[in-house]
Amino acid sequence: MNWVRALLSALVCGPVATAADWPQWRGPNRDGHSADTVLLETWPANGPKLAWSLTDAEEIGTGYGSPAVVGDRLYVIGANGAKQTATEFVTCLSLKDGKRLWRRELVTTPGKFNDGWGGGPRSTPTVDGDAVFVLGSTGDLVCLSAEKGEVRWAKNFVKDYEGGIPTWGYSESPLIDSDHLLCTPGNKGGLIALDKKTGKTVWQCKELTDGAGYSSILVTEVGGVKQYVQQTMQSGIGVRASDGKLLWKVGGIRRAVAVIPTPVLHGEYVFFTSGYGAGCECFKLEKDGDGTKATEVYTKNKVVANHHGGVLRVGEYIYGHSDSSGWVCFDMKKGGDEPVWQNKGVGKGSVSFAAGFLYCYAENDGTLALVKATEKGYQESSKFAIPQKSKLRPNLGKVWAHPVIAGGKLILRDYELLFVYDISKPKA
Repeated sequence: MNWVRALLSALVCGPVATAADWPQWRGPNRDGHSADTVLLETWPANGPKLAWSLTDAEEIGTGYGSPAVVGDRLYVIGANGAKQTATEFVTCLSLKDGKRLWRRELVTTPGKFNDGWGGGPRSTPTVDGDAVFVLGSTGDLVCLSAEKGEVRWAKNFVKDYEGGIPTWGYSESPLIDSDHLLCTPGNKGGLIALDKKTGKTVWQCKELTDGAGYSSILVTEVGGVKQYVQQTMQSGIGVRASDGKLLWKVGGIRRAVAVIPTPVLHGEYVFFTSGYGAGCECFKLEKDGDGTKATEVYTKNKVVANHHGGVLRVGEYIYGHSDSSGWVCFDMKKGGDEPVWQNKGVGKGSVSFAAGFLYCYAENDGTLALVKATEKGYQESSKFAIPQKSKLRPNLGKVWAHPVIAGGKLILRDYELLFVYDISKPKA
C-alpha cells in the first residue's frame, strides 16, 4: 500500500522536485549551476540530438524569460504578441515531447515600458511544490497550481505596492524561501516578503527606495543572520529576512541605464557586476551586532563589466562575458587589473554551467559553445547554432533567454522559439 499512498500524494501535491530539476531562475540554487552530471562532453558538428522543438508563436508565446523544469514538466511564460499590450500566459509542457499539458492566460495589468526590444514577459517561473509563481512585465505577480494552472492569488507591484515599472519592464524572477515569496517592486515599493500560500504581505522594506533593476534576489546567511541580497538600479543591498530591515547598501560602481546581472555569492563574499561602464565590485559580509556590515574588497574594477547574460562562479573563479574583454575567467576574491584569461569565443551572451562545462549562448546568432570551466584557458569542446531564429522579435532584441540544463536536456529559447536537445550520455 505504500506505493499507492505515494502515488496519491504525487497526484494531490503536483510535480515533485528532483536533484536534476531547474525549478527557478538560474537553476536549483540560483547560481547558474545544473545538478546534471552524466552529460555529453562533445557534440557532433550540427549539435546534439534535437529531441523536439516548438516554432509556432501560439505554443509558448513571445518573451525573453527562460523555462523552469520540474520532473517531466516544463513551465514557461509568454505573451500573444511583441507589443507591451499583449496578453501574457503561462504554458506547461511535457519535457518528453513538448505536448501542452495546460495553458493559463493572465489578467495583464496595463502599464508602460519600452517595448522597442520586444514585448512579452522577461522572467522565469518559480516552481515550489504544488505551486508556480510568475511575474509579468508590468508587475503582475501570480500564483498558479502546478498541476492545472489554476489561479490561487494575484498581486500587482504598481497598484498594490507603489512600485515603478523599469524602463524595459519587470524582469525579476520570484524567490521562494521557506513560506515566503520575495520580490522587488522598486521605488516606494522597496522589497517585499509575501506569504506564498495567500499572497498576504509579511513585511515591506520601505527603507529601500531604489528603482527596480532587472536582477533577481538571492538568500544567504551571515553570522546567523539570514538575509536577501539584491542588485537595484542604484545599489547592491542586503535585507534582513526576519523583518525586512535594510542591513547594508553599497554602490561603488556606476550603475546606469540597465542593471541586469544577478549577484554572485561565495561564502561571506558577494560579487556585483553591471554594464554601461560600471564594471564589478566585491564585498565581504560580516556580523555587526544584530546586523551585517559590508566591507569593500575592491570596487570600480573594469575587468568584468557584464551587460546581458550574467556571470557565474565555479570554485574561486567568475566566468562570463565582459563588454571590454569578451569571455573571461576572473579571480572573484583577489580581483586584480587583469583577467585570468580572456577570449572572444562565440561572442556576447548568457552562460550556464553543468558537469564541468560552461554553456555559452551567443545573443546575436544563437550559437551555443561548450567550454571547459577551467582557469587554464578558454577550451572550447563543441559548438552549434539553433536551427532557426525568431521572426517576431524586433531587430533591437537579441537571444536573451539563458540556457537551461535539466533531466539530461539542454533547453534553448529565442523569443517565440523553443529547442530541446538530448545531451545525456548513452547508457553503457
